[in-house]
Order: sequence, then C-alpha cells, then structure tokens
Amino acid sequence: MVFFGCNSAFFVLQTRRVEFLPIFFILALHQLYYDPNIENKNLAQKWLMQAQVSPQAWQFCWALLCPDKVPEIQYFGASALHTKISRYWSDIPSDQYETLKTQLFSQIACFSSGSKMVLTRLCVALASLALNTMPEAWPGAVPEMVRVFQEEGGGVDGRARCLALLELLTVLPEEFQTSRLPQYRKGQVRGALGREWGSVCPLLQQLLRRGDSPGAVKARVLRCLSSWVLLDVPLSESEGLVEDCFTALPDPELFDTAVEAIVNAISQPDSQRYVNTLLKLVPQVLSLQEQLREAIQNGDMETSHGICRIAVALGENHSRSLLEQVEHWQGFLALVNMIMFCTGIPGHYPVNETTSSLTLTFWYTLQDDIMSFDPERQAVYLQVYRPVYFQLVDVLLHKAQFPSDQEYASWSSDEKEQFRIYRVDISDTLMYVYEMLGAELLSNLYEKLGRILTNTEQASSWQHTEALLYGFQSIAETIDVNYSDVIPGLIGLIPRISINNVQLADTVMFTIGALAEWLADHPVMLSSVLPLVLQALGNPDLSVSSVSTLKKICRECKFDLPPYATNIVAVSQVCVCATSQCMWLMQALGFLLSALPVEEILRNLHSLITPYIQQLEKLADETPNPSNKLAIIHILGLLSNLFTTLDISKQEDESGEGTAPPVKTAPPPPGPNPVVVVLQQVFALIQTVLSKWLNDSQVVEAVCAIFEKSVRTLLHDFAPMVSQLSEMLGQMYSTIPQASALDLTRQMVHIFASETDNFPPIKALFELVTSVTLSIFQQGPRDHPDIVDSFMQLQAQALKRKPDLFLSESLDVKAVFHCGVLSLKFPEAPTVKSTCLFFTELLPRCSDVPPVARVVQEDGKLLLQAVLEAIGGGSSRSLMDQFAEVLFSLNKHCFPLLTVWLKEALQAAGFPSTRVTTEQKDTFTQQILRERVNKRRVKDIVKEFTLVCRGLHGTEYAAEY
Repeated sequence: MVFFGCNSAFFVLQTRRVEFLPIFFILALHQLYYDPNIENKNLAQKWLMQAQVSPQAWQFCWALLCPDKVPEIQYFGASALHTKISRYWSDIPSDQYETLKTQLFSQIACFSSGSKMVLTRLCVALASLALNTMPEAWPGAVPEMVRVFQEEGGGVDGRARCLALLELLTVLPEEFQTSRLPQYRKGQVRGALGREWGSVCPLLQQLLRRGDSPGAVKARVLRCLSSWVLLDVPLSESEGLVEDCFTALPDPELFDTAVEAIVNAISQPDSQRYVNTLLKLVPQVLSLQEQLREAIQNGDMETSHGICRIAVALGENHSRSLLEQVEHWQGFLALVNMIMFCTGIPGHYPVNETTSSLTLTFWYTLQDDIMSFDPERQAVYLQVYRPVYFQLVDVLLHKAQFPSDQEYASWSSDEKEQFRIYRVDISDTLMYVYEMLGAELLSNLYEKLGRILTNTEQASSWQHTEALLYGFQSIAETIDVNYSDVIPGLIGLIPRISINNVQLADTVMFTIGALAEWLADHPVMLSSVLPLVLQALGNPDLSVSSVSTLKKICRECKFDLPPYATNIVAVSQVCVCATSQCMWLMQALGFLLSALPVEEILRNLHSLITPYIQQLEKLADETPNPSNKLAIIHILGLLSNLFTTLDISKQEDESGEGTAPPVKTAPPPPGPNPVVVVLQQVFALIQTVLSKWLNDSQVVEAVCAIFEKSVRTLLHDFAPMVSQLSEMLGQMYSTIPQASALDLTRQMVHIFASETDNFPPIKALFELVTSVTLSIFQQGPRDHPDIVDSFMQLQAQALKRKPDLFLSESLDVKAVFHCGVLSLKFPEAPTVKSTCLFFTELLPRCSDVPPVARVVQEDGKLLLQAVLEAIGGGSSRSLMDQFAEVLFSLNKHCFPLLTVWLKEALQAAGFPSTRVTTEQKDTFTQQILRERVNKRRVKDIVKEFTLVCRGLHGTEYAAEY
C-alpha cells in the first residue's frame, strides 16, 4: 500500500499530535528503503525532507531517538537535529542553548554503546551547536566536552565514553570545514578552535602513549589528529604526536590512519615555517626504508603506497625549505633518493604497483625550487642534482616500458588505459626535465639507442628501444630541437629499427611526426623516413599514428614534397578506403597538393577524387535508402576535408605561426583556384544529390560543409562561385529551410558582402533567406530553435559586416526586430545568446541606419520588456550576462528612450516579478541609468536584481551558483 501521496505530508506535519508522528516516519522510511516502486520512493523521500526542515522537527526528533526504535529511525532523528542546528540556527532562542546542549550530551552518552552511525550524527549535531555558540556563548566548549565524558556514571563503561569523546572531537573540525557559517564568523570560530588545541593535544598524547590503550582507541586518536591538523595547527605544537604516529606505523591495524595523520600534518601550508621540526622528521621518514623494502618484497602494495605518500608529502611540500638548510644537504638528498626508489618501484603500473605515479609531481616541484635560486646557489644545487635527474630519466623510461606481449594481452582495457595515461604523465615529466638537463639529455638518449641498434652481439628487447624513442618523442613534441646535433643521427637510426610490434611501430610513427618541423629545415632527411610512414599507412593497426604523422609532414614540409607527391598520392589512394582515419588522410593530401603547380594539382585531384565522383553519381541515381545515405555523407566528408587544407594562396602553415622560406614560395598562379575548378565541375552533381535528399538534414549539412570549408580556406579566391552558390542556397532554403544553409549564408556574408562585385548575389540571398525565415516565424518557430539560432547569428553578422543590407526596401526590418524579441523568450540557451548578440549589433546602428532607428524608436519598449521579463525569472540565470549586454547597449545608444521605457515598464504591478518592491525597482532603474560606460558593473546590477526577482537574494543556493 502506498501511504505517502497527495497532501498527506502537509497534513501529517501540521498535526499537533506529535506523539503520532513516529509511525509516519517508520512507514516513510520503510517505503524509502524497501518499496520497489521508484515513484513511491521519491514520494517518501520528499516527505522526509519536508519533515526534517519543518518546525515540528524540534519535537519529533527526540521521540525518534528512543531506545525502542530501529537504528534507521534513530539515524533520521539525529540527522533532523543536525539539519535544524546547522541550517536553522536562528530559530533557536538563546535561552534554550543550554538545554539543547545538555540533551545532546545525554543522547551521545546513551548511544556511546549503541549504533555507531547514530552516535556519529549526534556528535556532528553537537559539534554544529558548538560552532554556532563559540566563543561567546560557549567559550570553553572542548574542555567541557572532555570533562563531561571523563566523568564516570550513567552506566557507560570508560572505553565507550572515551570512543564517544574521540568521535566528537574528530567531527568538530570536520563540521567546521563544511559549515555554513558567515565569513566573519568563520574567522572567529577558527581562532577559537585553534586555542582549543591546547586541551585536545595532551589527551591524544596520553591515549596514544598508554600501553593499555586498545587498538580501536589508538585508531580513533589518529583520526582525531588528522582532523585537527587540517585547522592549520602549528606543526611545532603537534610535533610530538606526529612522532608518535611514526611509532604506530608497524602496527597493521593503525598503519592507514597513521599515514593519513602524518601526511595531513606535514602537508599544511603553514608547516613550512617550522624548519626545525621538518628537519627532525627527515630521519623519521628515512627510517621507514627498511619497512618499505620488506613491503615491496612481500607484495604489500598498501604499505609501500602509504610510506611513499609520507616521503612525497615531506619532499613535495617542503623541498625549498629543506634545500635551504645547506648543512643538512645529505639528509635531504637521502630523502630524494628514497623518493627515487618509490618512482622506480618494481612492477608495471597499474597492475603490479600503483605507487610510482605519486612521485611525479615531486620532481616538478624540486626542479622548480632549484631553478628559482640565484645563479650562484643554483649552480651548487645543479652539481648535486643533475646526476639525480639523469638517473630519474633512466628510471622513468624503464617504468614506461611495455610488459611482454603475453602479459600485456592479459591486461584489461581499463588497465591498458591507465597505463597509457601513466605514460603521458611520464612524457610530461621528461619534457619538463629537459629544461634542466638540456641538449645533454638528448645526447644521452641517442647514445643508448645507438648502442642498442648497433650492438649485434647482445639483443635488446623491443620494449627498451620503444621507451628510448618515446623519450625522444616526448621532448621533440613540445621543445624546439631544431638545433640539436643528435637529431640527424636519430633520423639515421630509425630505419635500422626492426619493427615487429604494433606499440613500437606506433612510437616510431609518432617520433617521426614530432620531428616534422625539424624535417622541414632538413628536407634531405625526408627520404630516410617517408618510406616508413607510407608503408605504415597500409596497416590498419597503425592508422592513427601513421596518418597523423603523414599529416604533420605534409603540413610542415609541403614545399619539399613535390618529388614524393606522386608516390604519396598513389599510396594514399589505396589506403584511404581502408583506414579509419580517412578524413585526416584527405587533409594531409590537401596540404601536399597545395605546394604543387596548378596543373599538377588538377591532375592529382582528378586521379584522387574521380572514383568518388563516379560513386557519388551512381548513388545519386539510386532510390534514397539508409545505406546509400551513409555512403553519400562519407564521400562528401572526404571532399570537405580535402578542401579544408588545399590552399594555394597561403604560404603559411596551417596554424599561421610561420612562413616557408622565400626560396620555396611561388607567385600566385593565374586563373581560378583548383578547388573552385573542381567544385564547378561537380556542382551539377551536388545539385542532383540535393534534389533527392533535401529533406535529410544530415545530407544537407554534408553538402553545406563542403562549401563552408572551401570558403573558409579559399576566402576571396572562392569569388567565382559566389553567384552560383548563392542561387543554389536560396533554392535549397526556399524549399526546405535548414540551419546549415543559414550558417553557410552567414559565412558568405562575412567574406563577400563588402565586395562590390559580389554584393548583388549576397544581397539577394540575404533578403530571400530572411523572407523565408520570417514566414517560419509567422507559422510558429518553436519547433525550429536551430533555425532561429542560425538566423539570429546571420542577422548579427550582416549588421556587423554590411549594415547597408538593412537599408533595402525588400527587407522588413520591423519584422526581423519582432522575431528577435520573440526569440529572446526561447528556452534554448544558444538561441537566446545568439538573439542577444543580434540586438547588441543592432542597437548601435540607430545612428547610421534609419530603418533600424525607426523600429527601435517605435518598438524598443517591447525589447526592454522582454529583457526585463527574462531578468525577472523568465530565463535561466546563466544567461543574465547576455541580457545585461542588451540593457547596456540600450543605455548607451538609446538613453533618452530607455529613461522613459524603464519607468513605464516597471510601473506595472508584479512586473517583472511579484517578489520585488517599488523601492527595489526604483533602485534598479537608477543604477542602470547611471552606468553608461562600465559594462561589468551593469552585469553585476542585473545579477543582483535577478536574485531579488527570484527570491534567491542572500540564500546559500545563490552563493553557490
């Protein structure tokens, strides 16, 4: 039977017969925990949450804690108490503080031998009470807690009372960390808690050092210490307890909590001030090395992990402080070597060990600290630590090695992914270490690789070779190695590698790709590595690495590739259908062809795309079905990616970061661009495809993508096709409007609207799509938010690039304006953002575009009302910055009108929200009208006002948003 439904929650909570309430909680909790119907569970949960915050909670929570109730009921009662104290403290009269405290002490004593989960919630409730009353109303909170629980009586044995006290002392700092205290109170309470440490520390020391203290008590003491040190307890004041934690580490039952306490204590930011204490801790940490070795020998990963955490915490948080203690350099060096041992811990991550990854950040920190000293001291430290970092490189490359093929095959996919990420972290570390070791590091790697590849007597594993190459790749990917004298030797060694493994082959490919910029400066070496890349293209297992590498080479070295172009195109033609990276491959070919003479580009293009054009012609004749749809989209995608990078007008690389040497550039060729030639040849075929697939948005998107990417790449070279494409776009959009056609129109407007020759077709297209879209608005645009979004972006682009388009008599500016006002009320955030952008582009045009000035003067109040409605709660709070920009634009460009409109709009009762008063609306008006320069301030004003309108001002929810 479903008990909770309709308005039963309100009825039950409003009843004055509090003694009947527990039965409702029993039923609700049973329904929450055991009812298989999710709707019933949700109803029960909703009722329980309402009950917890209701005024009656102060009465029923004590009844729910009765000994005859089951723990679930008791736990709910304790949680209700905590909720009321922590969130509704202002509801409690000050004269009831003492009574509430006494009741909580009594309940904690009762449950000290009872349910652990109920005890903890009661302790958290008392902790919350203490935080709300200290230091004024309860100045000696902690001493009183200690005294109350040390007094005998109440039939509770001493061990249970001790554990209850430790639980209370443990949750007190934890509750402070998550409390909702106002900021000014946080500082007061933190100071008060800090002063209470004097009462806590002796108690913890006494319990930890007593030989007869049970293990459970010692474990709770360590937990309590962990909790208190997070309050920035001075390390010098917790020094004795931290040393006691080290003595607890050999005890398996205390090990984890002792590690946590030590790590928390030495990781506090303030602890670096206590150098003498830190120096005392170094030998303590070093003394754990024997326990660490035994743990590793026994395969005890938990222990080795914990000891490593301690060593890394000390080294990572205090490397600079310890480095500065020059007279103790040997101790710190020993600690560094201990962390090195942890980095190189035997086994493969993450299967046989999970510890080595903890150390990587330490090596960054130590290097940063060494390099931050003045040159003289830096030189001294480098003399000591450069050999350490060379050793680190060897250790990291060893850890980066793959396991045997058989072992790797047994790993799960999750373990393989974790290992991949681990190798990326190692790669990042090696790249960083290069900053310290410089060219000598590359020389070191090169010598080792050379010895492996030239030593015929002693065979080496492919894993060793792969790891060394991985080291080269890690550095070359991000560091400029163009001036390294070992790269020519490396390029010479790569063809000597016996590649019989996928992982090794992948790394060889990625290493060549990382050296693409170097190859551009040393093109004579291309012949050494390009055959390897082309050979790898045919292997499906190497599709990502080989295609990625070919793309980098074609982008960086395109002016040196003409001698190889025929071969590259031939191999790629065979592989493009087989590789999963076919789109990347077409981009690579686009880069390659860009550097060829026009006649060669056309010849290669003909060879490359003719099979696809023939296939597309065949597909265009077939009756539309799902399989040929995918084939059409695939072919169109291949052409799009080819045209994305095929650009004969640019002599810059794809990123625009540099230019090719002048000797390699050629003057722009006469005649149309090859891409334009090809597009003109296939234009009729594309129109045929469209005629059959005009109803399919994916095919239309794929067609538009070809032209959009071509326009982006060719820019003004695309001009010969503007008229043709504009006509096709107009026909497409008139037949079946789709957002992708509007996006392509926006691109055309952006590039060609300012050109005299191309303005007529662009103007005609713009007017046509605007007219068609206005008719969509008349029919009801809510089903087409994507079209509305793209339409608003198009209008904004037109205003930005060519506001003369709004001077046309064929353009209904008033209708466009009203469509914008309507679009502001859409629930889709992207659509609203685009519409706000449209208005921020439109309003500045009041001064130079008469039709715009006219419509703003006549109907601008409607825009303001829509903006205010959104701010009042009609739109998501995440969009308030965009609405504020519209308001700012109105204030800047239509100030006299806005002054009148604001007054008229806000006069309406209940507008824009029933929650705002007339005074608040007047204040908002004055604040807005005052800010005509500071946009940031207007945004803050709008955010503040929208919180008031929504009833969220000053709430915790608003602060967390």
